[in-house]
Parts: sequence; structure tokens; C-alpha cells
Amino acid sequence: MRARRALAFASLIFLAACGNAGGPGRSDGSPYAPDIDPRGEAVDGLVVGHRLMAAGEHELALEAFQRAAAVHGLTPEVLSSMGTADLALGRLNQAENLFREALKQEQTWPELWNNLGVVLMERGKTAEAAQIFQKAYALDNGESDAIRDNLRLALEKSGNPDYDDQSDNEYKLVRRGSGEYLISRTP
Repeated sequence: MRARRALAFASLIFLAACGNAGGPGRSDGSPYAPDIDPRGEAVDGLVVGHRLMAAGEHELALEAFQRAAAVHGLTPEVLSSMGTADLALGRLNQAENLFREALKQEQTWPELWNNLGVVLMERGKTAEAAQIFQKAYALDNGESDAIRDNLRLALEKSGNPDYDDQSDNEYKLVRRGSGEYLISRTP
């Protein structure tokens, strides 16, 4: 009889602990997801997208940027962010179209010109990419190492018809702010 009571008591404690796992009495160190607060504020889709890009989750980042477009509209920053995600996913035509659309609205943003140049290099349009990188470099006053490196690679490739396409070229995407994305061509 005592064994049954002990087993019943242990079962009740176990069930009580399981029932409270996601509840309000949960401690901060809980492995369970927090409760949903319907009055809480959502994190900006651009912030989420940039974090996902940095984590290498390009498809999820694109979805976050699309949600940001619903909130902010198709601003140059949103278009550029979507283009960056498309480029990372290998969708070169879509990325080029998004970058060009953003440039219609914002023509003085060197990072945007740089990212368009990266797409053009990936598509084999070396001469146009070199011109785009020169514009980006001029707008940036030569301050960005990423833009300078991309310009150097484009000029080397356009000036040398025997340039080895199979070498490890690393093109650098730049986002407004403190982050850079690296696109590497694999042999």
C-alpha cells in the first residue's frame, strides 16, 4: 500500500512539473519557448533578415525582407536586402533586377552600386561590373576595402582576356551599416 502511495505521489509531482513547463511560473533558464504575448511588438523584418543573412539562412532572410517590404514598402534598403538574399541563393537575374530598381530611388549609395557589380561579375558581365565598381569606389571616396578589392578583381579580369575564371575569386557584398557579406566563386 505504501509503495502505491509513493508511486501515486511521484506521478502527481511529475505531472505537475510537466503541466507547468511552459506556464507563467517558468524560470528564465527554461529550455521551453516563451509564451506568446499578443500585445508584444514584432522585431523589424530588416533586422531579422540581416541576422539571418549573417547566420547563412538566406531563404529565411528573404522571407523576413519580404515581410519588411509589407511594413516599410519597397524602399531602397528593402530592395537591396532582398537582392542580397537572392544573390546568396544564386538567383542572379532577380538580384540584378532588385538592385537596379533600388538604384532608381537611391543613386548615391556606394554599397548598392557595389552589390550590383558583384551580380554583374557573377553573370560574366565584367566590363559593366568594372564601371559599376568604379562608380561605387568614387561614391565611397575609396574608404571601403571591400569595394576596392572588388574593383581590383574586375579590372584584372577585364584587362586580361586569359584571366583564369576558375581561380578563387571572392567578391564582397556590402550592406549598409557594419556588415559585409562574402560571395565566393567555387572552382
